[in-house]
Amino acid sequence: MVPPKDFTGYRSPTEVTLEIKPRSRFELIDVNERVCEEIDDFGQFPKAAYCSLHTTAGYLEQNLSRRLKDNPESVSSFMGLFHNLFPPEADYRHDQLHLRDELSDAQKLVEPRNADSHLTFIGSGLENCVIYKNKPDRPVYFVELDGINGNDARNRRTSVIGFNRETLVEKLTVEIPTSSHPMDSINLRDEKLGFFDQVQEIVDYYGIEKGRIDVALKWNEANAGLTVNEYETLLMRHDLVEVLRNPMRYMARRGYNMLKDPRAIPNKAKNYAKYDLVQIVNEFLDKAGLSESLVERLVDKMLSVPASRFLRMKRSTRLLISEDSETGKGRIVQGTYQSPILVQWRKAERQARKVEVSFVRFE
Repeated sequence: MVPPKDFTGYRSPTEVTLEIKPRSRFELIDVNERVCEEIDDFGQFPKAAYCSLHTTAGYLEQNLSRRLKDNPESVSSFMGLFHNLFPPEADYRHDQLHLRDELSDAQKLVEPRNADSHLTFIGSGLENCVIYKNKPDRPVYFVELDGINGNDARNRRTSVIGFNRETLVEKLTVEIPTSSHPMDSINLRDEKLGFFDQVQEIVDYYGIEKGRIDVALKWNEANAGLTVNEYETLLMRHDLVEVLRNPMRYMARRGYNMLKDPRAIPNKAKNYAKYDLVQIVNEFLDKAGLSESLVERLVDKMLSVPASRFLRMKRSTRLLISEDSETGKGRIVQGTYQSPILVQWRKAERQARKVEVSFVRFE
């Protein structure tokens, strides 16, 4: 039972949407400073939800941010590992705008070439929506990967909800049909699939005005992951697939043009690759102040297993529910280009995968 609003010490969940203007393509922006200015006594809420409305800007999980000591240098170095894997201006199909039939000629003139930012978002495990134990005196970084397009700064938005506790109101299992292709991605926002309509109906049924939806692969679903990003065909069906086949496909460092088939490359080329990775990981460890013993393990893992093993591909993702200003009803919060996406790198049995969907109310 939710206490009445005049109950001493209780305050209803409170939301603010921030407008952000990045100053550079990559930037860490502490949103907690802004939130505390916008919400009186934000610190009284035990928990806070942070939601990015973009596919090339998001948040780290709180545990990872804490392991990086909430230090901007350490976070930047961590993201730098993935910037090196996915450098700008590599031969991404997503950036070959003449192939993008969904864009008009006018749109092609201004469309950002940002496949590297999308792949960095997915590969590093950035989240569109995170839940933090609320500590207003600690930074919460909005990680911007594509803040500048040409000479113009992008317009960014992020929503933050302070709340007291969470209540699980429903949990169900949904079967998602997949193709016969071993490497594939399924857009869960696709109207033909009906997934979004189904979960919105449940939000309406329970009258959830503020909360979250957790979408997680069933425990026995292997060789698959979930993310929230732009479902653009060339990005999902070509660039991401190339990364899953060969994690260093796009890496712009000495020796990586020889890594099209890691199992077949000469020892000398593999030594170059190992040298380059050592330099990258060492740069990160030096700045983050972490144990040097991690270097060999990280490098060996990167060189010996498919990308799906060391990319931080998640088994779950989260969608925010917020009250619609016009209808007063809860709606799933999604940016224009955001879609929850199921990615698989091996064919599913029966050409279907099961996900568990949990509906949680903020109180």
